Amino acid sequence: MRSEDVDILIVGAGPVGLYGAYYVGERGLTAAVVDSLSEVGGQITAMYPEKQIYDVAGFTSVSGRDLVRGLAAQASQRNPTYLLGQEAQRLETLDDGRFRVTTTRAEVTCGAVIVTGGIGTFTPRPLPAGEQFLGRGLEYFVPSSQEYVGRDVVIVGGGDSAIDWALMLEPLASSVTLVHRRDAFRAHSGSVEKVREADVEMLVNAQVTALEGGDVLERAVVSIRGEDEPRVLQCDKVVAALGFTANLGPLRQWGLDLRDNRHIVVDTAMHTNIPGVFAAGDITDYPGKVRLISVGFGEAATAVNNAAVHLDPSAHVFPGHTSNDPHDVPVPA
Repeated sequence: MRSEDVDILIVGAGPVGLYGAYYVGERGLTAAVVDSLSEVGGQITAMYPEKQIYDVAGFTSVSGRDLVRGLAAQASQRNPTYLLGQEAQRLETLDDGRFRVTTTRAEVTCGAVIVTGGIGTFTPRPLPAGEQFLGRGLEYFVPSSQEYVGRDVVIVGGGDSAIDWALMLEPLASSVTLVHRRDAFRAHSGSVEKVREADVEMLVNAQVTALEGGDVLERAVVSIRGEDEPRVLQCDKVVAALGFTANLGPLRQWGLDLRDNRHIVVDTAMHTNIPGVFAAGDITDYPGKVRLISVGFGEAATAVNNAAVHLDPSAHVFPGHTSNDPHDVPVPA
């Protein structure tokens, strides 16, 4: 069992956790970051590394991969310890008020904990028809757009991921067809309009009822409300963007105040109900909560600064501005 002793343990190595790791170093403190995935970047790395993200301050647009790369480079300036591919399982309060967090492969002693676990452990919702083609034409994520160049692609879903993947793949694929079970979309309205204007066939009030082929996927059968016969679409790839289910896993046993058994309740200082345990990012809940990456960055800074005061009550919550920080070094390209 590996042992680590740090000032602050961050649970979750997504964008908010990476920014938190950087900011811990800004306060002159040491950080360890634990994540069940084997790479940093969390949901972005696992689900949509090549999608363009449009609402991060300072970027007209940035791919998920480039955003994670920049955040990791920023965090690396402060030398956090990464404990990847392992799950944070048990939280114990020690006699001196510090914590011991046990993961699947390590024990971490720390003065404060910041949970930035996003949505927790996520599992894609399956496409009921054609699961036998998973990995042979059916996919739930698009880790690399190059696999779709010159292909006939069917995308199933009406949320942001489905719309964003349609926009991303349309210039690369031979054809893109979007299938959605309703005529209204959950995705951002501006993005939906871009899809309508693009060379994407949109089939609404429709469902994929079967996938067909031999060793690999060859066809998708689509039933459309109001049409007597289903349509048979020739395709090489089907991307089922039907959302995912999330599970907080062992965090649910920590004694945290949860809402809907999915989100951690915090106050304006990002305190949870356990003194010394904070949270930031999509996993948090409070009145007026907005789940955006840009909001999570601010919450991470708030959590770190208040955790610094928890560690040292004589410290100031506001650390001062870092515009002229003598410790700044160039961020690697």
